Amino acid sequence: MNSPATPFVHRNLPRLLLQAREAVMAHTRPSLRQHALSDQQWRVLRVLGESGTVETGRVAREAFILGPSLTGVLNRMERDGLIRRARDLADQRRTVVEATERGRALVDTLSQTIEAHYSWMEKTLGKEKLAQLYVLLDAVIELEQA
Repeated sequence: MNSPATPFVHRNLPRLLLQAREAVMAHTRPSLRQHALSDQQWRVLRVLGESGTVETGRVAREAFILGPSLTGVLNRMERDGLIRRARDLADQRRTVVEATERGRALVDTLSQTIEAHYSWMEKTLGKEKLAQLYVLLDAVIELEQA
C-alpha cells in the first residue's frame, strides 16, 4: 500500500516543540511527583518564585494556564498551603497570589534539581548551543506574537 504524497515541505514544528518539552520534563516530573506537584502547579510556583506577588491574570499568562483551569489549580494549591490569595490593594477587583513559606521552600528545593539538569544540558550541548537555542526560541515567540 502506497503512502499518500504529503503537501508538507517543512517538519512539524509544533510537534517537535512538544517533543522537546516532554523530553525536558521527563527529567523534572519525578521530582515534582515526589512533592505531589502537577506540571501546572510547578509552573505557578515557578512564576511566583521568579516574580513574588503576582496578579492572577499574569500568573495565567506566564504559566500558560487558562483562567478556569487556573482557578482549580490555585484552589488546590491554597488548600495544600503552597500559595495564598488576597485582593490587590491598588485595585480591589483583582486578586494577587504569592507563595507561602512552604511554597517558596519547594521552589528552592526543586530549583536545585532543575538547575542541575540545565547545567548538564549546557555541558552536553555546549554553552553556545544552549544559548543559541534560547535565542532562537525567543525569536520564534516574538515572530509569532507580532
